[in-house]
Amino acid sequence: MTDKLIIFDTTLRDGEQSPGASMTKDEKVRIAKALERMRVDVIEAGFPIASVGDFDAVKAVATAVKDSRVCGLSRALDADIDRAGEALKDANASRIHTFIATSPIHMQMKLRMEPDQVIENAVRAVKRARQYTDDVEFSPEDAGRSETDFLCRILEAVIDAGATTLNIPDTVGYNLPSQFGSLISTLRERIPNADKAIFSVHCHNDLGLAVANSLTAVMNGARQVECTINGLGERAGNAALEEVVMAVRTRQDMFTCDTNIDTQHILAASRLVSGVTGFVVQPNKAIVGANAFAHESGIHQDGVLKNRETYEIMRAEDVGWNTNRMVLGKHSGRNAFRSRLQELGIELDSETDLNAAFTRFKELADKKHEVFDEDIQALVTDTITTADERVKLISLKTCSETGEIPVATVTLLVDGTEIQQQMTGGGPVDATYKAIEAIVQSHTELQLYSVSNITTGTDAQGEVNVRLEKAGRIVSGQGADTDIVIASAKAYINALNKILTPVDRAHPQV
Repeated sequence: MTDKLIIFDTTLRDGEQSPGASMTKDEKVRIAKALERMRVDVIEAGFPIASVGDFDAVKAVATAVKDSRVCGLSRALDADIDRAGEALKDANASRIHTFIATSPIHMQMKLRMEPDQVIENAVRAVKRARQYTDDVEFSPEDAGRSETDFLCRILEAVIDAGATTLNIPDTVGYNLPSQFGSLISTLRERIPNADKAIFSVHCHNDLGLAVANSLTAVMNGARQVECTINGLGERAGNAALEEVVMAVRTRQDMFTCDTNIDTQHILAASRLVSGVTGFVVQPNKAIVGANAFAHESGIHQDGVLKNRETYEIMRAEDVGWNTNRMVLGKHSGRNAFRSRLQELGIELDSETDLNAAFTRFKELADKKHEVFDEDIQALVTDTITTADERVKLISLKTCSETGEIPVATVTLLVDGTEIQQQMTGGGPVDATYKAIEAIVQSHTELQLYSVSNITTGTDAQGEVNVRLEKAGRIVSGQGADTDIVIASAKAYINALNKILTPVDRAHPQV
């Protein structure tokens, strides 16, 4: 009988720790609903004690999600655990995930604790978490560099204290697959009460081995994998959910377990996360990249036409490519638009939001003949992110011609006051950004500017992603339009609105 492999998605928590990937409460709920639709088992919604905003976001996800278990992260501190318990109290099914560092370098340099003190704190944390839920997960942070004997001691103790899931993180992505698989096997064999808990893994991708380490752990008895959509996460990211799920599903000759994931929703979730965070998916990314199922070589094309399995080990349709594709146009009505939103798993909070999105759809349909699913995802994201802005774009006029210096005239609404500025630049986008900065005077540094097309064709929307930095804080901004200069202005203003909103958030590992 095939075991169940639990998928624990931490896009909303660990994924959000990527510099510039912060999400609003509404964006988190929207992504959580997409994960629920995909039948993710556990959704780690955030770190409730990090800030009031994080607490509210976890609480909102816990209220909105009914079919997946909602988890909150906490350090092994009473205040953290109490805050997580409060945020999750309305969840249909909840979990508290508590952790403490166990590697010698972390215990000595960060915690300043002796090993026995670490065990004492871990046990107390698990017992306190059990007061709020009967589903408690414990992680020995930096387990990949911890001493095996100490891991056995602390994990045996937290199981006795009531932990139901033991998560073994390769926090800095240091392990090799054979080494990490052996660690999981050893822990399961040596811990006397190991059969009373589910073993989980959380692998980082610093050496590009997060998925390989996760899969090797599964082969050695782990039955939960912690992962993120698109492999999002701080530094080099986490194990990519789509790669773990499809590897296990495709190689059932090698795995004695499988997930409950509805894989046809993978691509939609990938695009949603990319659109919300501004982290573009590389074309050659496995499963969800634009080239993942593309064949240019004549030999490959010929083979696929004769028999798909000659060069394709998965069906593109199984992960959401080319399925339920409906093209809308300027003659499409509100009901058709609403139906397409429902099919895409997009839920808007009110009729006001629907009307705003429909208005943008009509504006877009006047500019291009066909509106595709990707266009709809982008315009809904644009509608939601522009709801509460201190800075709004009123108008933009640019002039660029051969032999002349480009000039841009920008009119913004800043805190209710309309301001206009004209600037020149090296190009229309440069002139536009200089004009915006002259008005707002944010004193930020532009770290990234990238442009990509949302769909095909010369009338396709251009999607612009920017990254701004100020005093060590990094934010991302996104904008889409059939006019690439307007899309650029939208992206810059979107990032400015984030940087102008003060955020004081605690980091779980500090």
